[in-house]
Amino acid sequence: MEHLPVMYAEALQELAIKSDGIYIDCTFGRGGHSQGVLDLLGSNGRLLAFDRDSDAIKADRAQSMLLDKRFALKQSCFSELENIVCSEGLVGRVDGILLDLGVSSPQLDTPERGFSFLRDGPLDMRMDSNAGVSAEHWLSNVDEKYLIKILFEYGEEKFARRIARAIVEQRVKAPITTTKQLADLIEDVVPLREKHKHPATRTFQAIRIEINKELDELSTVLDQAIRVLGPGGKLVVISFHSLEDRIVKRFIRNESGAKHNPGKLPIKEVDILKGVLKKAGKGFKASAQEISTNPRARSAVMRVAEKI
Repeated sequence: MEHLPVMYAEALQELAIKSDGIYIDCTFGRGGHSQGVLDLLGSNGRLLAFDRDSDAIKADRAQSMLLDKRFALKQSCFSELENIVCSEGLVGRVDGILLDLGVSSPQLDTPERGFSFLRDGPLDMRMDSNAGVSAEHWLSNVDEKYLIKILFEYGEEKFARRIARAIVEQRVKAPITTTKQLADLIEDVVPLREKHKHPATRTFQAIRIEINKELDELSTVLDQAIRVLGPGGKLVVISFHSLEDRIVKRFIRNESGAKHNPGKLPIKEVDILKGVLKKAGKGFKASAQEISTNPRARSAVMRVAEKI
């Protein structure tokens, strides 16, 4: 199944592409948003893209796009943004940064990657298959209390204790090695069903977030984005669940507007810290038309800020 870039037109509009601008797509995926940016750039424009997934780097579209001298693609996680931009001599010159968070359709649709409970495959879940520990390895060693914490906090799973206990009891008998084994186990122990949601949804989300340190990476890249953007540079973030969106929303709020040290009264002008971002409206949602053709867009929220 082709990966459809979510909120494609809206993201390009909010990035406000300048013909000779410098842009970064931190989540290349299958190149949908990146191609849109390239199509709007002139001959002096530049696009730098990242992705943790080596499959994304090797894909035919990526290799084809690399023939364009305005484009560069690097295999990297979010936390390397500032180092890479610095090595390119682009700090303070970037006109826009795009983050399209979450898992891509090719990742979900490839059983060998282990992201989906709908397809039986090895229990992996790593964005970069060559780095870190797999979900199978993590589940075989994780402390039960820590597992409960992860399921509750990252999956917002109200049956976290019940699921964690079942996983620990099962791994004593035999290791959990496939997505189907884990999904079936969860289905057996969860007593209630959410409408239109598989009982394993929240657990798979929580484990994936932990395995890939997704929320830590997101917080890190947001801080770095401020430093690499130039004045007037746009930050566009598309998130797919409340934990991501909460981090983005809080970050933009904290970096917007005036702040002061509450320990210093009366407040003097010199004590007021000016915000470095300007919020561009509230969170944007995908249109009903887009959701009808691409159901993945249903939970998407796009937030936009501009560097002052």
